[in-house]
Amino acid sequence: MSQPPHSAPPRSERWTVASLARAAGVAASTVSRALRNDPRISPEVRERIVTLAQEVGYTPNVLARSLVGGNSGLIGLVLGPVENPLYAELMQRAVTQAAARGWRLLLVHAGPGPIEQATADALLQYRVDGCIITSAELSSRAAIICRDNQVPLVMVNRVAWEHGSAVSCDNEAAGALLADLLIEAGHRRLAVVSGNPTTSTSIKRADGFIRQVRAAGLPEPLRFGGANSHAKGFEAGQAIAALPASERPDAVLGVSDFIAMGIMDALREAGLRVPGDISVVGIDGVGAAQRPPYRMTTVAQPLEDMMERALDLLNARMNGVHRADEVVTLRGELVIGQSARLPARLLAG
Repeated sequence: MSQPPHSAPPRSERWTVASLARAAGVAASTVSRALRNDPRISPEVRERIVTLAQEVGYTPNVLARSLVGGNSGLIGLVLGPVENPLYAELMQRAVTQAAARGWRLLLVHAGPGPIEQATADALLQYRVDGCIITSAELSSRAAIICRDNQVPLVMVNRVAWEHGSAVSCDNEAAGALLADLLIEAGHRRLAVVSGNPTTSTSIKRADGFIRQVRAAGLPEPLRFGGANSHAKGFEAGQAIAALPASERPDAVLGVSDFIAMGIMDALREAGLRVPGDISVVGIDGVGAAQRPPYRMTTVAQPLEDMMERALDLLNARMNGVHRADEVVTLRGELVIGQSARLPARLLAG
């Protein structure tokens, strides 16, 4: 069949399904089906329409399509403060894995603090088919918003206490492991610098660490904290450095690598040696913490596996598989750096 001549707007104007249909000499419904690889459209017609769409630079109106079909093809990804390298690494994995599944991501930067109406509006107005939440402060509020609007939700790296499926690292085990290693290496005065006091990640990491210190019969760890930021870690490091030497801890856990980086910067600025005077450890395993001047000993979260499991859970819920809320917990991996004095058995060979 010969292709009818194009009689449509120039490339500089916005092409629509209707103008593509006129140019191709077919019905608008045929164009829509061809662009969705609908098997009812013959390969020849589909190829002709797809080629035309590519030639003229046609971009589908995802939002308009959602109004008609009910599905936007968008997955909401809510990220915490982008200055924290953890969120950049989570975003990279989400983008890569979502693309492999043929999904588009709507990135929503939540920023610090509680959820704002703009974040909720973005999730609902763009009619996302599902949502991945990584921001600590947003977990509980976002779970309520998604539940009330029938939007499937999975949280990564945190758990909402009320409801919602989640995939996280075994945070309590990570804190406990680091405490055990520091104690085995001979540290006796320990401290923990926490993040947001209401988030599951910070709470469980600190709890695991403190539990093991108590079990060893050592003095109660000093506690600092307030937010998951380099600035708060730096403030805590300054406070630790200002203590008399007899009261100063000889090992500190920052419940995130980002916090621990701030601690290390402050201690070194005060003239203290890490790990010579004070050992510092973190949790997350972000790439920035493995570069000079940090080379941090940490427990790395299995971010690749966590995101894959989260997308699997989300996919099941978006496809109508009704399940009770699930919490998937994966083990982290110890990364031996140069920021802490560790047992000799770990350093042998």
